[in-house]
Amino acid sequence: MALHPQAEAYLRLLSSHEAADLTALTREEIAALRTMDGTPGRRGPLIELPHVRDERAAGVPVRVYRPEPGDHPLPVLVYLHGGGWVFGSVERSDLLARDLARRTGAVVVSADYRLAPEHLFPAAADDAFAVVGDVHARPAFYGGDARRVAVIGDSAGGNVAAVAARLARDAGLPLVHQALVCPITDVAMDTPSYRAYGKGFGLSAAEMAWFARQYAGEADPRDPRLAPLRLADKSGLPPATVITAECDVLCDEGAAYATSLAEAGVAVEYRCYEGALHGFFGLPGFFDHAEEARDYLAARLRSAFEA
Repeated sequence: MALHPQAEAYLRLLSSHEAADLTALTREEIAALRTMDGTPGRRGPLIELPHVRDERAAGVPVRVYRPEPGDHPLPVLVYLHGGGWVFGSVERSDLLARDLARRTGAVVVSADYRLAPEHLFPAAADDAFAVVGDVHARPAFYGGDARRVAVIGDSAGGNVAAVAARLARDAGLPLVHQALVCPITDVAMDTPSYRAYGKGFGLSAAEMAWFARQYAGEADPRDPRLAPLRLADKSGLPPATVITAECDVLCDEGAAYATSLAEAGVAVEYRCYEGALHGFFGLPGFFDHAEEARDYLAARLRSAFEA
């Protein structure tokens, strides 16, 4: 499938800017890059909500978004941002979190999990699970209903969301859904999509290898807390929605994860957006696919909350 015209325009814009060589960055330069945003105005409009506040969940900084006034219990959606386990933040994901709250009618708890390389594996996954556990332990604090909790994450956030869903299963904490957008589910990097889209399509194979090194360190690449695709027993995991972008190195492993969930008896829907690039979900100012995917995912989550 050919690239979507909007994806082609996005790649031309990227090529017109000198990209940082990730492999040569010092820790100080990584920290400086975290405060920069090369896509101003492209992440969507600022949606005003009745209540937005910064809190801590089991020691993890979170931002809580409530889409309607009052203190009656609402469903809760724990959001884990992308950024290769190295970049990303609650602040940078603010517009998306607000949009998710509006579309789903849920309280969104956006987690500022610890980042690599300062905090190695499994710090990000541990923080994600800690937030899920705190929502279950203190639902009233969030204005939430512990019977209606879901997780969502994109890219590396999809990775830690999937891991948090498994840890929640093992701890007996029910989740009604897991929504994974262009997730990292393995670190073998040996799929056909890596070979087809490893260079010249935004997120490169070399960049993914660098991200994995920063987070994984000396960890076993087959550890299912790092590579959830490698989890031997996926039975009993929460129902899932998995979204991928066709022209993304991560496409095949996302599809494989959806298939493995279905084979384990987990209710799952998988959707691949043709001609799309990694990261499209967070950039509605660039990609019409972002609006389509958000509408689809919000409908899936609302159905899960209602059920």
